[in-house]
Amino acid sequence: MRSWRANFANIVPAAELAALDEDELAMTWASAILNPPTPTHQLMVAVEDNLGTDVLVGYAAFGAGTDPDANPGTAELLALVVDPGHTRMGHGSRLLAATVEQLRASGHRTLVTWLPLDDEITRGFLSSGGWGPDSAYRDRVISDDKILREVRLVTDISVNSGD
Repeated sequence: MRSWRANFANIVPAAELAALDEDELAMTWASAILNPPTPTHQLMVAVEDNLGTDVLVGYAAFGAGTDPDANPGTAELLALVVDPGHTRMGHGSRLLAATVEQLRASGHRTLVTWLPLDDEITRGFLSSGGWGPDSAYRDRVISDDKILREVRLVTDISVNSGD
């Protein structure tokens, strides 16, 4: 929740972020983890040791590509989130590398993700790793007066891609 509120403060209306219900989201996540929509859907987590206790500092969620134009072998990065107090420590890079490794092992060759058009921080991070837009976009209605435009970024994760 801290990450969403920090990362989307200038993208999503404050009222929408404030309305997020932590308990409801926790139940949604628990259900998705226990009953993933497909065998491809997985969750990777990053933890740090804090005085002998593992503390969750980030996660990556991914699954099969579901866009109508997705080719076989396409997967989707559904979320890549690092707690604001733990950014720039390599957690995002390690989560993304582990995701790519897992997807390659299961035969995927392309990875896509959807980002809010104005999410320059995530776009910059992914672009530095070889991701780029493929001209696809979509609009999400997030409130009566706010539509969020998202762009699709794509990267080649095949073994021969040079990663």
